[in-house]
This record gives sequence, structure tokens and C-alpha cells, in this order.
Amino acid sequence: MENFTWNVRGQLLLFTRPLVMGILNHTPDSFFDGGRYADESQWMAQAEKMVSEGADILDVGGMSTRQNAAPVSTEEEIKRVVPVVSQLRRRFPELLISVDTYRSEVAEAALEAGASLLNDVSGGTEDERIFAVAARYRCPLMLMHHQGTMSDMHQQTEYRDFMSDIIDFLARQTEKARLAGVHDVVVDPGFGFSKTLTQNYQLLQQMDALQIIGKPVLAGMSRKSMLYKFLDITPQEALNATSVVNTFALQKGAAILRVHDVREAVECVRIVEQLKQV
Repeated sequence: MENFTWNVRGQLLLFTRPLVMGILNHTPDSFFDGGRYADESQWMAQAEKMVSEGADILDVGGMSTRQNAAPVSTEEEIKRVVPVVSQLRRRFPELLISVDTYRSEVAEAALEAGASLLNDVSGGTEDERIFAVAARYRCPLMLMHHQGTMSDMHQQTEYRDFMSDIIDFLARQTEKARLAGVHDVVVDPGFGFSKTLTQNYQLLQQMDALQIIGKPVLAGMSRKSMLYKFLDITPQEALNATSVVNTFALQKGAAILRVHDVREAVECVRIVEQLKQV
């Protein structure tokens, strides 16, 4: 990973090492932590824990994108996300807060409440107005690869040329963001989305090919089925496996690790960065 800069709502930030993004889901049905942080005392305690362990970003989600998850209305997603963002901003004035949404209305409401970044798992395909929102608020936009729609993407695993198709999608959506006035884009190849178990490992093995896009790369494999199904364990038992693949992703150029377990990810970053110094 090379150094990169972000203009976050008018403030220029320089990053010289990979960042750790802690997942904070305010949902009842996320695959690993659904319902665990239902009230303010629970999610604030988890946020404080992740910040104390070294999280650079907290990523707040109000709707699960796991397979067969029930969709929620825009109003319900706003109701889940905005109070969390607002309270986090008051508690941690300098913290980078990301919002995991593909809806422009949710994105704008979260940015008004104090969010710093947008994380769109549809890659800007579900609601293209999100590009204009990101440009207007001068915030970085994370774009994830998938195929199909939000409702059928987990079944869409056929490719003409696997890595080329992923790169083409991310490059195309990055260009749409640029034309809309978004200056800072992060590309996410979408581990676990529109990919078979074997394809996820192919993606990890060839992840350095994404550097051709010229944008920071996010790797999100934390406790996912590519780990626990392969090892025949549960998501709760997949922390060690997560650290293994995160370390490999860093060696392949990942600039951001999106994780449930911050302390362990920070340790991965520190060790890989140390290896570069010797």
C-alpha cells in the first residue's frame, strides 16, 4: 500500500499505513453481531472498545446485506443509523465515522448527523444519487463490487473473466464518481458478494491486481463464510482465520481492513508494517 490522502469535509488527511475500520451494526440480523448492540449502552460500549483498541474508522450499518436478510425501509434505516452517528460524533469529535448504506437519503441524513465517509455496498449502482451526495459533502466514497441487484447478488457468480470483470466494474464506478465530483474513492472487491467460496480465495490471491485502478483498496473478510464454511466452524470461531487472511490482504496491498475485531487487526497491521522495515 502506498501513502494516500483524503479530503474529509474540507480537512486534508494523510495516511502512511493501512487503516482499521471497526464494524458497528445497529441491526437485529447481521450474520455475526446482529442484535448484539441493540440499545445505546451496548453500541456505545462497543464503539469505545474499538476506539480504545486503535480503530481509525467506525462503520455504522443499519441494514444487513447477508444472504436472505430482510430489507428494511429507508425510514427505518435512517432511524437506526442517525442516532448512532450523532452520539458517536458527540463522544468522539475527531473520529472518522463511516455509514454503510447504498441509499442516498440515508447517506445524506447520516452526513448531516456528523458522518465522515460513505460505504456503498452496491458500488453506486442501486442509487446513483449517492455520488452527488458524496460530492456535495466532500467526503470519501467506498464502492464495493457485486453483480446483479441487492436482492439477487449472492446468486450472481458467473463471470466472463473473473478478475478483469471485477476491475472493470470498480474502474467504471470510480469514473462515475469522479465525473460527479467525488475526489476520494476507495474500492472494495466485495469478498463474499457475488462470489463462490473458491472465487473468494482466487480474489484474495490476486488482490494486488486491483492496484491498477489507482485507489486505496478495502478488504472485508471478517468472520465471513469463506472462512467458517471452508474450515467447518462457526463465525464465532473464525477470529484466527480472519487474522490470517487480513495479514495476507495487507501483503497484497490492502489499505483498509474492515473488521469486527479491532485489536487483532491492528496487530496484523503493526506486524506487516514492521516486516517492511527490516
